[in-house]
Amino acid sequence: MPVRVIGMIGVEPPKGTTLHVIGGGVSAPFLKEFAQAHEAAGFDMVLVGYYSSSAEGFNVASYAAAHTRSLSFLIAHRPGIVSPTLAARAAATFDHLSGGRLALHIIAGVSDQEQESEGDFLKKDARYERAAEYLSVVRRMWTLDKPFDHEGPYYRFRGAWSAVKPLQKPYPPVFFGGSSPGALSMGAEHCDVFALYGEPLKETAERIDDFRQRCAAFGRVPRFNISFRPIIAPTEGQAWDKAHQALRDLEGANFTKGAQDKSAERMLAIAARGDTHDERLWMPIAAATGAKGNTSCLVGTPRQVADAMLEYYRLGVGSFLIRGFDPVGDTTEYGRELIPMLKEGALRIDAQAAVAA
Repeated sequence: MPVRVIGMIGVEPPKGTTLHVIGGGVSAPFLKEFAQAHEAAGFDMVLVGYYSSSAEGFNVASYAAAHTRSLSFLIAHRPGIVSPTLAARAAATFDHLSGGRLALHIIAGVSDQEQESEGDFLKKDARYERAAEYLSVVRRMWTLDKPFDHEGPYYRFRGAWSAVKPLQKPYPPVFFGGSSPGALSMGAEHCDVFALYGEPLKETAERIDDFRQRCAAFGRVPRFNISFRPIIAPTEGQAWDKAHQALRDLEGANFTKGAQDKSAERMLAIAARGDTHDERLWMPIAAATGAKGNTSCLVGTPRQVADAMLEYYRLGVGSFLIRGFDPVGDTTEYGRELIPMLKEGALRIDAQAAVAA
């Protein structure tokens, strides 16, 4: 299967070197421009993020879909905020109206405090248990041809059913991320794509192998996505200069240094072992920001960074979520050389594997 490249869109123009693209108000002209920039650059999909105070993701994606032709939308979704029956119908509706351009990214919430702002007072472990039940209901809503009853710890339905089924069969891809036992248990049973933060090749291979074994217990074969912040320039020296400037810019921001979850703990532990791993993987920005979001950087020329990404493709990673610290400018820059080199390299690896087989 050809490699897929995922970006991330926001709804308000960022100011200077920035870590995040969600939050703030809504600028419809900017959202349109940002989505179209991703499509023009060769991205296959964009993530629509979620904060409890940010613009609502299905509306954001619907507007962007109306102004693009082929770009797909990975909508971050928190089980428990709405009923799973409503979520299933909303997702199936969007899938039809967008022409099958939907994927969902399941998240349990950034923190207990943020969840409480939406009226959700479950702790994180319980939220993953609820998410597993939630997804079991959603998947049945998408696939069953007659009403069903459900009674579990968190939800009870009598005669649940949806007349609208997803355009994609059997249903849109479901992504998740996480490193805690609860996240991995939920994902192995209910999700299609394990979204990893960028770690060294050795650790990534171990995580892929472990999750494949977890999924095998349910008779499932997972796919894998990995996130990086490529920092590229015409020469390697210029790329490293650009990386150190981004670090200086971000060090002045007020980030909480402690890890907010198990994935961030892993990232910070890797950063503590050294700044650079596998020649191109650079971790000081993760260390400086508390590993908030995908802050693993790959530094070098477009060719060097594409080759580094292809090493992960060889491990079984089928898609890459990439974004930079200059969101609009980096989106366009990635499309000039990095994305074509990555896609051409993946096709070459696939052809070599087919010949060998």
